[in-house]
Amino acid sequence: MRLLNTIILAGTLMLAACDKSIDEKPVSFDVVSTRTNGQASSSFKTTDTIVYQLSGLPDVITFYSGAIGQRYEFKDRITANGTPQLQFSSLRANGSQSNSIQLMISTDFKGVVAKSQTITGVITRDTAATNANIAAASWTDISSRATWSTGATTATPSGVVDLSDYASQGKPVFIAFKYKAVAGSIQNKWTITGLSVNNVLEDKTVYTQANFAASNQSITNYGVNTPGLGWLSSIDENLNANKYAWVYTTGVGTAGSLVITGAATVAAATAPAEAWAIMGPLDLRKVTPDAGVGIKEISAQVKSYTATVSYPAGNYTATFVAANNTVDGRSVAVKQLPITIVNP
Repeated sequence: MRLLNTIILAGTLMLAACDKSIDEKPVSFDVVSTRTNGQASSSFKTTDTIVYQLSGLPDVITFYSGAIGQRYEFKDRITANGTPQLQFSSLRANGSQSNSIQLMISTDFKGVVAKSQTITGVITRDTAATNANIAAASWTDISSRATWSTGATTATPSGVVDLSDYASQGKPVFIAFKYKAVAGSIQNKWTITGLSVNNVLEDKTVYTQANFAASNQSITNYGVNTPGLGWLSSIDENLNANKYAWVYTTGVGTAGSLVITGAATVAAATAPAEAWAIMGPLDLRKVTPDAGVGIKEISAQVKSYTATVSYPAGNYTATFVAANNTVDGRSVAVKQLPITIVNP
């Protein structure tokens, strides 16, 4: 019995020890902005180097310079009201069929339908169901908002296509190029290049939301990467017996293209051709959150930090986020320093 009581007591003590949490240490941290000679200052020239003198020893420190893309107040911002702008260039070749391309937009397209092969586990597109979704969606023709190629040898810039009226609806949108050619004459070839959708904010910052990047390629805004949307190319063979389809070439930034070539001769134009290239869903208010730079890890000893940011003249708020971390909690201290940058 004595042995049993001893075992029970030991087990109780072990459980109590396991229930005890590890409290995080309070953060002791401060920072001063200085010139390279060690003189404290909050005003610097654009040609100066700013050195931040750090005191205390938190586990980790993250630095937000206050410059565009590194503003602490926007670290969690994912949407912002701006002017969504679509731009691209177009080039028409072959034939002279009219109204063979349309710029379309929808807020209720249900998207691509996938199907799984249960034996192999491969997921593929259900083309018939996807085409049914395209046909069932409400598409608005906004072709008149863009300038189009009329058959010249060089691409024609579309100009800025303002999509503010769709951003105000608060719904994701799908943007599409619809190709439609008739039988009996040479069918147009269309090439779309230099496409981008940007959210231009009131402070003149520009966030690229979409281009020809594939869904596994990144679009970079002020050093922050987000996945591209990619494009869906689809045809319904009941409307396109000769299977002329958009060819999507991926590209980062202004690279990449959409190209469709219909019947290049009268003899080949035995049937009409309808084909879609669709991008989305796209939140026209999307922006990428601002990001800080990690300047200290738990094992490092950091007494000063030299900023590598090139500030234009203006007023900024440099922010340091210092933290102590345990498995049971996190203690944080935020230190903000006003910085004035002037021209020499």
